[in-house]
Amino acid sequence: MMRVHIKHRDLVLYGSLAAGLIAALIALGVFLPRWLSTPPEEGAAQETPAAEVRKIRARLFYVAEDGVRLAPVEQEVLYGEGALEQAKRIVEAQLGPARPPLASAIPAGTKLRTIFLTQGGTAYIDLSQEISAAHPGGTTNEILTVYTLVNALTVNLPAITSVQLLIDGREIDSLAGHVDLRRPFGQDLQWVM
Repeated sequence: MMRVHIKHRDLVLYGSLAAGLIAALIALGVFLPRWLSTPPEEGAAQETPAAEVRKIRARLFYVAEDGVRLAPVEQEVLYGEGALEQAKRIVEAQLGPARPPLASAIPAGTKLRTIFLTQGGTAYIDLSQEISAAHPGGTTNEILTVYTLVNALTVNLPAITSVQLLIDGREIDSLAGHVDLRRPFGQDLQWVM
């Protein structure tokens, strides 16, 4: 049988090495995640967790099952500071898809280019060309498209009294040849159920 002789100084050395190794592992566990994550660039916007994003309740409008009226739907919309920013958030939400059995009066793919407000309370909504190019046409469909946007803004934002649609920065005669869009439209709830 072979005997192993461990001297006291070897024992102290091995103990010190083990303690150092344990301390290093603990430090890596605590600080390594910080080293691996890249700090945000100075001035860069940091994302806010979803639970902290401020929202408001707004009434949006979608085509009802009968296809000839608009159904109001209370929905959460991102909060915007001031009437202009809130108008943008409402239009962006309105351009999104509807929950079945309702349908959107806005053709898929339509994007908000910009929106601006006059001191008199008229909102000019500049939309991408899909609102006209992909529109199904027909007087009723055009009316529902127009009043989806007009009512979404005028019902939710009292500062907005009328809305005029633009496409790619220009005034338009109509979406598909039926409704004259060369003027602003005021709120009209006769199309709402």
